[in-house]
Amino acid sequence: MKQLVKSIVIAIFGCLTSLMCGCAPSSSLIKPWHDPSFQSPPLTKMLVIAVRKEPLARKIWEDAFTGELAKRGVTATSSYTLYPDAPPDTNQILAIVQTNGFDGVLAILRLPTEMNSHYVKSYSSMEPEGAYYGPYWLRYWNTYLYVVHPGYIDTQKIAFRAIDVATTGTNARMIWSATSRTTDPDSVQDLQGGIAGLVVSELERQKIVGSKK
Repeated sequence: MKQLVKSIVIAIFGCLTSLMCGCAPSSSLIKPWHDPSFQSPPLTKMLVIAVRKEPLARKIWEDAFTGELAKRGVTATSSYTLYPDAPPDTNQILAIVQTNGFDGVLAILRLPTEMNSHYVKSYSSMEPEGAYYGPYWLRYWNTYLYVVHPGYIDTQKIAFRAIDVATTGTNARMIWSATSRTTDPDSVQDLQGGIAGLVVSELERQKIVGSKK
């Protein structure tokens, strides 16, 4: 009996784990681009700007990227710490860069969200119905049902973000750009958590940030 209970508990826990993992949003970068002529040392002091009107969402996005950049040795500053009321405009950005000596600017812009629907075909499976004890064989037996699962329309919410990186100074220009794609995000944290890591890892791979060695 104890072995049966243990097996049931393990099975239930496995199902819950699968459901939890299956609900996690999935993020990817669409066709990241970088300027192959960029041969300067990696950026070391960057300004991060999330173009968002909502103060909390802006703070979450900017802090996520400054945190990831800090892991690569970059001194990164969230723009809300300098302009708390709203994201800085072009003239304000120029003033911030000159005053604080930033050598790079990373900007995040929200793009229109899309809804993607597709038909999931019906399928059949054998589902456990229950178990009973066979005293003659001294063991438990499982019984199963043949279950038909009908087809249905599955709709996914897809969120997009444009992320650009530019250098500053006399040779200021965009050196990296990409669009992020996230399926079924439930919150701002779901979005920025995965995207910030993906973006900064790619910047490190392209030697735009990271060690100067």
